[in-house]
Amino acid sequence: MITYILATCIPGNEKEVIQKIRELPNVSEVNGIMGKHDIFVKIQSDDVTKVDLTISKVRTVPHVTHTISMPALYGQGGTIDDEK
Repeated sequence: MITYILATCIPGNEKEVIQKIRELPNVSEVNGIMGKHDIFVKIQSDDVTKVDLTISKVRTVPHVTHTISMPALYGQGGTIDDEK
């Protein structure tokens, strides 16, 4: 299962937040981005419970003020279909 998260944090804390998120289990990618959101996170695990736990941990990282979670759907096309 792949889930993407867009996170917003208190301005000036992006590097610290990225470092904390990078240390979480099942996080395969973290990048700073520009726009309405500050950070892009990619979570991967075969266990949906682990994905849910990681999402919860991202939400509790200090200075994170808002998140949007987007689970990828298999069978809808795109590169994740190749993983099945």
